[in-house]
Order: sequence, then C-alpha cells, then structure tokens
Amino acid sequence: MKLNKRAYLVFLFAVSLLLLFSSYNFFTCFQSVRRVENLLDEYSEDFKSLTSLISDLYYDDYGGALRVKGEATGFFHIEKINEVWWIIDPEGNAFISKGVNAINFQGDYSPTLGYSPFNRALLKKYGNSEAWARATVARLREYGFNTIGAWSSEELYTLGMPYTIILDIAVRAGAQWVSGRITDFFSEDFEKVAEEVAEEICAPRKNDPFLLGYFTDNELRWSPDWRSPKHIFDEYIALDKNAPGKRALVKYLEEKYGSIGELNLKWGTSFNSFEEILDTYALPSSSSIDSDRLGFLEVVSKRYFQVCHDAIKRHDPNHMILGCRFAFRPPDEVLKGCIGYVDIVSMNNYGWDPPIEDLRAMHALTGLPIMITEFSFKAMDSGLPNTRGAGSPLATQKDRADRFEKYVSKLLSEPYVVGYHWFQYADQPAQGRFDGENSNFGLVNIEDEPWTILVTRATIVNLKAELLHARSVEESSSP
Repeated sequence: MKLNKRAYLVFLFAVSLLLLFSSYNFFTCFQSVRRVENLLDEYSEDFKSLTSLISDLYYDDYGGALRVKGEATGFFHIEKINEVWWIIDPEGNAFISKGVNAINFQGDYSPTLGYSPFNRALLKKYGNSEAWARATVARLREYGFNTIGAWSSEELYTLGMPYTIILDIAVRAGAQWVSGRITDFFSEDFEKVAEEVAEEICAPRKNDPFLLGYFTDNELRWSPDWRSPKHIFDEYIALDKNAPGKRALVKYLEEKYGSIGELNLKWGTSFNSFEEILDTYALPSSSSIDSDRLGFLEVVSKRYFQVCHDAIKRHDPNHMILGCRFAFRPPDEVLKGCIGYVDIVSMNNYGWDPPIEDLRAMHALTGLPIMITEFSFKAMDSGLPNTRGAGSPLATQKDRADRFEKYVSKLLSEPYVVGYHWFQYADQPAQGRFDGENSNFGLVNIEDEPWTILVTRATIVNLKAELLHARSVEESSSP
C-alpha cells in the first residue's frame, strides 16, 4: 500500500508540473500541489524516497527544472522568460538557487571553549571531511536544496552540486566586516588585490560548469549603519592628502562645480582652491554637503564594482558575478554604481517577511534580478541563548518552519527573484562563535542532527519553488 501511495504521490506532482509548464493551468496545478503536501504529512516515512523520485522526474543534474527552457551555454547565466527572471543552468533549464550558507566541516570556533563543537561532532560521526561532504550533499538534495552557499568547505565543490564562492576582495585589501572599516578602492593596492584574488581563485575554476558564480564581498559598509555613523564621503575626506581616494574625491568636486567659488557658495565654506580640500580631514554635518556625499558615493561604488568585475572577467569570462551581499537596501547611488558590473544583485535580510518594497525598488532601478543571500529564523526551544545574531527569536521549531514557508513563498511571488540562501547549515555554539553569536540558525543542531520539522517543511517548499516562481507574473500583477 505504501508503494502505491508513493507512486500516486509522484504521479500527482508530475502531472502538476506538466500542467503548469505546458498550459499554465495554475488552479489545477496548485490543487495538486496541496494534495501532495497533505499526503507528505500523512506518509512521512516515505519522504526520502519520494523526494528522490520527484527530483529525478523534475530536475536535471544541476537542479534545473526540465520544463522551462533557456539557452544551453555550458555555464550558469541569467535569462528573462515570459516576463519571469530565471537563472539558466548549463543544460539550458530554469534554475532557482536554493542554497545554504556555511556548510563547513570546521564549524564555528568558540573562543570560550577553545574548539569547534560542531567539528568535534563531525569527526566522531564521520571520521574525515570527505565522508562528511558526501553525506551532507546527499542530505541537502534530500531537503530539496541545490546550491552550496558562501563560506562552505571546498570538499563539497566536486560532488555534483552547484556552488558559490565568496572572494572577499575588499576584505583582503583591508576592509573589515565587524568594524565596518573601509579601504581605498581607488588605490593601486586594491587593483592588485583584486587581480591576485581573481588569478588565485577564479582562473582555476573558469571551466567548471557547477560553479554558479562569485560574490565579491559580504556586507560592506556603504552608508551609516550599526558599525559607524560616518558617510563614505567623510571616510575619504579623512584619508591622507596623497591617498588616491582623497584625490578622486577632489576631482569629483572640481568636475561638478568647475570653480571653487561655486563650491564655497553651496557649502558655505571659504576654500581658496580645490587643492586646499586635500588638507582638510573633516567637514561639518551639513545638509548643503549631503548631495555631494551621495554623488561621490556613486563614484566609489562604480569604482569598486568595476575593479572587481574587470579582474574576475580577465581570469574567468564564463561565470556570473553575484554582487556583494548588501546588508540591507543600500542608497540608490550604490545600486547605480553596480549596473553593468554584476549579473545579480544580492542582499541579506533577517526580517520575518521579505522586504518586498525594497526589492521592487532595487530591481526597478537596476533592471537586474535579485537573490536573497542570507535569511534565517531561530527558536528558543532549541536550548540555545539566541542573544547574539540577527533577527528576533521565535518560540518553537514549528514557528521556524512556518516562517520559512511564508518567507520563501512570498519571495518567489516576485518575478525578478532568482534565489534564496539560508543562513546557516549548523547551529552556532551556545558559548558563542568569534563575534559572540550563539543562535539556532541551523538546519541541523551542533550534533549534526536535523531539525526535523524545519527541514521537512523546507523540502516541500523547495520542491515547489519553480511552480511558485513561474506563477509570479500573475501574482505580482494582481491587485
């Protein structure tokens, strides 16, 4: 009887897909999907076999949906089909990037403990990283995920699952995530670092069809935020007079105003020349200067993205540039600066609902597809403190599962969204990681045991992601 039920379940799902992608009969399709979900709950013991069978029927080897066709180029790229944005996989099939961040054998090191408790658990359970990697990729496929996210172990890259790499170009050049420290994007040192990173990391992977693309950095500071109240303009004013970034700022002002008198009139200052600004290291917080703060920000942004883009493409012309994982919606000037230099705009978000208004505005301004590259929910029934780390805690694992479904379903109703990456694979140590974070962000706990309610719901949502997204034009145009 179980076999018959499972076969019936797979049949319903397959019929749903055919209905959607051949005739766009959404009502019939989603009725079938709801019946599938109900049966999944009833026959949970068949869940693993079922998801494997559905995947074989529905997806190619990269995780692309077989019924939505784009151009087969041999590498991942972006296409807009019937007004819906998709990543297109190397075989030409539509792909939603369903990723997980920090799938890492080393786990989070706890300074308090002096070791990584997750790594200790993995060594005891698997013996070595290769065995862990094979088991973990199989588990991710079982849960319906198809992308290895940022900060993941390299052992995972060769096991037939698409993956992403974070290059940390600005960080390698001196920027810092924790403090929000900036680096001079106009310096030769920044160009040199970008070139070295691209040569070291991108060049050897230029022919790998399983590489989805590169993130250039993560959560750089582009404006005042929780790390610093200073504008980027004021950071560059504070640089040494001979710093290339300081000279780029003065050049911007000279080109905008033409004469120092015009600048003085606008700013209410008394500089004798533009050169004199090079010896100035602070300016008042005046609304008269704010337009220049924003104007120069676009110059800084364009410089960053152009240097990163050009270095990457010199060494790897085949793969996408996935943006720099904004911590929140950046100023429009930053978005303008990335146009032409990234394939996808990436942003992290820890709200209980996706920031749809912000995402729509970002897409409207750039014309680019968008990916949420971090989102997560934590719960107090995990036994973890949940006192450090983004987002407010929920009560239970069921609440996490409910939020996952609502968040992703709402996100995929937007036709320009092409992926979502969960943060992170495993829970953080109760004693805190390097920055004190101690939260229940994981799909699995610190002993590598899955949070069953969450991963079961995630599987259901992941398996219908393409259905939801194909329907997004209809959803977004409804009143």
